[in-house]
Amino acid sequence: MAEPLNYTPRPPQIGPTAQEELDRLVETLHAHGVLRFANDLVASNTRIAEVLANGLNMPGSRRAIQNAATVFMALSQIEPRDCYRVSMALKDGLQALAREAPAADEESGAPGVKGVYRMLHDEDLWRAVTPFVDALKAFAHGMEREVDKPISDFTGKPSSA
Repeated sequence: MAEPLNYTPRPPQIGPTAQEELDRLVETLHAHGVLRFANDLVASNTRIAEVLANGLNMPGSRRAIQNAATVFMALSQIEPRDCYRVSMALKDGLQALAREAPAADEESGAPGVKGVYRMLHDEDLWRAVTPFVDALKAFAHGMEREVDKPISDFTGKPSSA
């Protein structure tokens, strides 16, 4: 009786091989000028790196990067829907401020004592002002807090930076 052959047939090729995909990628990068740009960038690498290092090593640049990182850390804690609401409300408020004030006439003068008294009892006004008062309280509380290292305060972990 014959011995069985130890042969495993190759699976059929269903799609392009990795080499074919790589060749196609290189051709596409070449056609769009990306390879030329990358080659030029690598060729001038030392000068670009020197300019970047010198520019980023200035005290003002370091502060700007740290400040941007701090803003991004704060934004990372705000839910997008809350950020959207505040941004759109701020836009509406700025547009209302930018509108021209009506011409001053006798009827639109200062409210006087009676007008101020009526304003104190205006529920819509208090509903509109209360978030600003709460925001000012939170801002004042945050300004009272001493922070040695922002990253340590943000993460709760000690930092040697």
